[in-house]
Amino acid sequence: MTKSVPFTGDEKDSLYAALDRHRDAVLWKLEGLDDEQLRRPMTPSGTNLLGLVKHLGGAELGWFRETFGRETGPLPFDFDRDETSDMRVEPHESTADILEFYGRARAAADQVIDELGLDDLGTSYAGNAVSLRWVLIHMTTETARHAGHMDILRELVDGSTGDHNRG
Repeated sequence: MTKSVPFTGDEKDSLYAALDRHRDAVLWKLEGLDDEQLRRPMTPSGTNLLGLVKHLGGAELGWFRETFGRETGPLPFDFDRDETSDMRVEPHESTADILEFYGRARAAADQVIDELGLDDLGTSYAGNAVSLRWVLIHMTTETARHAGHMDILRELVDGSTGDHNRG
């Protein structure tokens, strides 16, 4: 069932619902595809569906956990070695590994969302003071942007279209 943003909800609930709606669309774009289809490079830069999920997991941990001084747990990439390593699924990483990582990242981010108020401040990787409100808006935008990329990639893989499961 597709989640929707409440028409009259409070601000935090509405922002969270918008983020969660796009998170679910990201996962829906993977349904019914085999490992080769999920890993298939679809652009000259090598972008693929599973790599976008890995990237979004890292973004969730970075923005919600690191920004607010929380541990991220182990990360399946190394920015010091390669700044694009979060976009690439390595041969030893299974689809289940990436989905587990994204699920762990979502749960860890949700914990921060539950514990903090919208005006609580953290420090971004660039040193800027940012509120939880700003991070929620940023991550909703980031997730929606990549869900849109996934719409196109999925259509190229098997012709499927749509932004959410209508069933």
